[in-house]
Amino acid sequence: MDESVRVHEREKPTLLKKAVDAVGEILLSLSYLPTAGRLTVVIAKAKSLVWTNGKTTADLFVKVYLLQDGRKIRKKKTSVKRDDTNPIFNEAMIFSVPAVVLQDLSLRVTVAESTEDGRDENMGHVIIGPEASGMGITHWNQMLATLRKPVSMWHPLRRT
Repeated sequence: MDESVRVHEREKPTLLKKAVDAVGEILLSLSYLPTAGRLTVVIAKAKSLVWTNGKTTADLFVKVYLLQDGRKIRKKKTSVKRDDTNPIFNEAMIFSVPAVVLQDLSLRVTVAESTEDGRDENMGHVIIGPEASGMGITHWNQMLATLRKPVSMWHPLRRT
């Protein structure tokens, strides 16, 4: 009997870790126009968001960072959506990116909470690009395979 309890205790942290890491999902659309060197990121909407620190409401926005070698080189953000666990943004962000450097870049999309004291508290993020894994690299590769056409995909948000 003691042995089965120990096995159960060993499994428990893994289950808790998965629940803690997932803080919602975000729907993004990516497209690249090579002739203009234009990368368009559309923040469509988010769903099933989990507030930080057990809050019941929050004012949210999305930050998109253009990364090169892990360094933030550009940043844009959406407007703030108030008290909505399933916010709809439908906001496009355009980055000027020459085709020759496209493979050296990644995107970090972060859902953040605007707090009363003026600080931003990050809820979760996703990395998209050649350095990403899973859905992040899949979405990037589909964008490159269908140039000039938007490619939409849901991404799980990981706690930052």
